[in-house]
Amino acid sequence: MLEEIRSKIVTFHESGFSNSEILKRLKNDKVNPMLIYRTIKRYVETGSVSDRKRIGRPRSARTPALKNSVRCRILRNPRRSMRKMSREFCVNHETMRKLVVEDLGMKSYKRKNVHHLNDSIRRKRLERCIQLKARFAPGTEDQILFSDEKLFTVEEASNRQNDRILASRSQDIPDSIKYIDRVQKPLSLMVWAGVSADSRTNLIFVPQGVKINSQTYRELVLEPEIASAGEKLLQNHPWTYQQDSAPAHASKVSQSWFREQNIDFISKDEWLPSSPDLNPLDYSVWANLESRACAKSHKSLESLKVSLLSEWQKIPQEELGKAVHQFRSRLTSVIHKKGGYIE
Repeated sequence: MLEEIRSKIVTFHESGFSNSEILKRLKNDKVNPMLIYRTIKRYVETGSVSDRKRIGRPRSARTPALKNSVRCRILRNPRRSMRKMSREFCVNHETMRKLVVEDLGMKSYKRKNVHHLNDSIRRKRLERCIQLKARFAPGTEDQILFSDEKLFTVEEASNRQNDRILASRSQDIPDSIKYIDRVQKPLSLMVWAGVSADSRTNLIFVPQGVKINSQTYRELVLEPEIASAGEKLLQNHPWTYQQDSAPAHASKVSQSWFREQNIDFISKDEWLPSSPDLNPLDYSVWANLESRACAKSHKSLESLKVSLLSEWQKIPQEELGKAVHQFRSRLTSVIHKKGGYIE
């Protein structure tokens, strides 16, 4: 494979193409500029694209036999630890890392938690994505007011991948920042919000102990926020309300309310089931707000509420608009994946 790519590089070089032009023509072969430079240099100096005769002692660790054994093990079970394999083959961990990354061209990827999709849901996602993409032409996603609810707790939000502390020794780190306190049932607030490309609603806090049903949804959200959203948020331009298929949203009472108010909306039979990857609040906005408002733990719900209200207004509208503008491209991605996962 490598010899074939090198031959292509030399062919283009002899035809008068520059290195940058060769890079563009071999884009699908995942060729990097350094490979092009070294191949041409080798060809000019030796008249061949074959590897130069090596000097020094031969490899004793990253041998072809070891490489083949590691490849076979990974093919049988890709969920293998490089550190564990280095112990199994009695080689240095760095040797194993170089063998897997450089020789086998593999990377370590994290497994992801995703929403459940079965065959029926995949079919519905595909069908409804096609319908929504036809309904909302390019640019019209600006007219959609997306909505959602999220449960926030008083605990500190933490990103296990990127939350790091710099110190000379672990013992030097104060306990106050070294550990993140967690309890079994932390105090929490259910919050509703809506966003569009150019505006945002107020945050609505669901009172403690109140269950979201058709009546409370209408009293807390629809009548105070959505009934006047066209005038207050969208300057009387044509607009559409989006909500998921939660029972309070999908009930006949809630669906009828929109028709009575002459508000265009995405009905329960139009929105996709199990699709947080298509709601800007789910795939972007909530995480942004949580990282801001819950950067440290709160001693009370009132403290959490004040922080949420403050940070909600500090999020630049450009960030909200950028998330909303991903909607159509995400519809396209779901269509390409036949209703499957896109993240």
